[in-house]
Parts: sequence; C-alpha cells; structure tokens
Amino acid sequence: MKAFQDYYGESVSHCYGCGSLNQHGHRIKTTWDGDETLTRFNPEPFHTAVPGFVYGGLIASLIDCHSTGTAAAAMYRAEGRAMDTLPAFRFVTGSLNVSYLKPTPLGVELELRGKVQEIKGRKVVVETTVLANGVATALGTVVAVQMPEDFGTA
Repeated sequence: MKAFQDYYGESVSHCYGCGSLNQHGHRIKTTWDGDETLTRFNPEPFHTAVPGFVYGGLIASLIDCHSTGTAAAAMYRAEGRAMDTLPAFRFVTGSLNVSYLKPTPLGVELELRGKVQEIKGRKVVVETTVLANGVATALGTVVAVQMPEDFGTA
C-alpha cells in the first residue's frame, strides 16, 4: 500500500517532516489502518531530550506532519476520490496543540495513530496519539487548513 506522502507532488515534497525530497528530514509514511491513520517512526539517538528519552520537539513535528497527511487523505476519502486525482488536497497546520502524557523512551519504534474529528469546509481537525511500546506518551490536536492550489509556486 502506498503511503499518503507518496502522492505528494514535487512542489510539496520538501517538508522536513514528510517530504520525500528532504534528505535531512523525517520522511514519514502514513497509511490508513481501518478508520485510523498509522505512521511508524524510529527516533535516532540524536533525537535526545535527556538521556534515554525523545526530544519533545520531534514528537510535535511528527504529530504535525502525520496529522496534515491524515487531513489530506480524509478529504479524498470524504469525496470518494483516489489520492492521485486532481485537484490535489494538501494541508498546512493552522494550529497544533500537544499534550505530553509521559516521557517517550528512545530505542523503541513510535507508533502514531490519527483520528479525524471533524471535516468542515477547508479545515480538518485531527487527533493524533503517539505510542511507545503500546503506551500513549503524547496526544496532539491539529487544525489542518487546505492549501490553495498556487501555494508555494511563487
């Protein structure tokens, strides 16, 4: 199954979190898993906050890009369209709220699970949970706003 990010055109594939063309970025890959979305990510040792634990900024950036990708996929799904159809749905973050529930350990694969809370016009609200070894360590809510078609082409 192709990831949502595999459908992004070149002009929107430079994002630090999800862009396939950003060699220094996270390059996350998100897919549907039933009614939820799923991203798996393995933090590197340099993603340290304090020894043994993941830096909170990394967690926020993962929630951010997982959620905007989820918003795009949800909009396609709501319209009954395939993700390779035009016009493309792409989203940016209007707001990001992260609650850190407990320290996130380094050395384990993180699982991000997203749920669409609301689709209203050009906005999609997504709630994403970060899990480490099956334990929720962070919860994020993103209000994703649909990008205009000419965004980033100037």
